[in-house]
Amino acid sequence: MTNKKGRIVRLGLTYLILIVASVIAIFPILQVFNISLRPADQFASTSLGLIPEGASFKAYYTILFEKDFLRWLINSLIVSLTTTLIGVTLASTAGYAFSRFRFPGRKAGMQMFLVSQMFPATMLLLPMFIMMRKLGLIDSFIGVIIAYVVTALPFCVWTMKGYYDTIPPDLEEAARIDGCGDIGVFTKVTLPLASPALAITGLFSFMTGWSEFMVARVIISSKDLFTLPLGLENLTGTFSTEWANYAAGSFLVCVPVVVLFVVLSKFLVGGLTLGGVKG
Repeated sequence: MTNKKGRIVRLGLTYLILIVASVIAIFPILQVFNISLRPADQFASTSLGLIPEGASFKAYYTILFEKDFLRWLINSLIVSLTTTLIGVTLASTAGYAFSRFRFPGRKAGMQMFLVSQMFPATMLLLPMFIMMRKLGLIDSFIGVIIAYVVTALPFCVWTMKGYYDTIPPDLEEAARIDGCGDIGVFTKVTLPLASPALAITGLFSFMTGWSEFMVARVIISSKDLFTLPLGLENLTGTFSTEWANYAAGSFLVCVPVVVLFVVLSKFLVGGLTLGGVKG
């Protein structure tokens, strides 16, 4: 009886902690949504209600049809999807090479990937800007995409390598015995089994291109090339800020990310535990 009461107490505490954590996570999003429904210049309010007094969706209409939000959205999609495609391609192949093959410099290469993650991206802004300028890639999507791929690649390679280590090599040997070549083994056997790691890699690469601000601010200056973070920052003024429009745009930016999380949720459960058990 005592054990049963102890389990009930532990279960209750677990749910309580989860509820508190969920409220803490959701509260800022609700606040942004609340601000988006207020008059354009009203930021602070003493009301605790989710729906403010005089609420309207005017800010959403303004941000979608009177601002350049759709252009920023298309630019962000171009940058993020290209970054994801290149990042997943390079990480999946490089991770497989580091996991399955033994070659000179293998250990040093993995250590360099790991060390590169110790330095914040802001430390690399100046040398990155100088390199991009010499290559003629300033104020271009190509320059931003290269910067994002390089930033995300070390983590993605480690992620893929860790998951490949959990896949038994015997499966690949069996496929080779059946007449499958090296490329066929990789694309038909190993890669499908690594779908959780691919989901994590793709999501991380997409988020790198979707929400990053500092690198884009340094490389991009033309308003026609603004991504969503740069476009939203452009709504702020020296003496006044369109808070409702800013909040509406920020809320809309979250929608594609939420959809992506929902679509990839079944893969993320396995991907988050990758490398924990080696087969």
